[in-house]
Amino acid sequence: MDSYPRRMHTALDAVDSRGLAEFYRVFLGLRYRPGDEPPVDGSEDDASWLVLVDEDGNRQLAVQQVAELAPSTWPSAEVPMQLHIDYAVPSLEELHRHRERAEQLGARLLYDREAEEDEPLYVLADPAGHPFCLLVGHV
Repeated sequence: MDSYPRRMHTALDAVDSRGLAEFYRVFLGLRYRPGDEPPVDGSEDDASWLVLVDEDGNRQLAVQQVAELAPSTWPSAEVPMQLHIDYAVPSLEELHRHRERAEQLGARLLYDREAEEDEPLYVLADPAGHPFCLLVGHV
């Protein structure tokens, strides 16, 4: 019987790993893997590698601290996307709501294709500059 590798999680680099992890934690309703939470006792925050999990404890995203990161210049190809993640929502109303939430959390709009009937979408950049798509599609 054949076996195949399974996606463990998607890892993103960031110069502010805690800040980016917080963005995705709040935006996607995730939580930290036990031991990766921000310290509450005043001790130093070792945020070099943080893992976010869903409510069942399944790994979804990891954020790795790096010293430098050139943010994507998409749609210009000067600095390519390198990677992007698509997030689907069930309706145009939810598309608007989640765009607003993302921007309140520090994302910025790169491209607005909301008016396209077949597949309305926004391309946003997270606080570290990684592009991601928010679209109406099958969830």
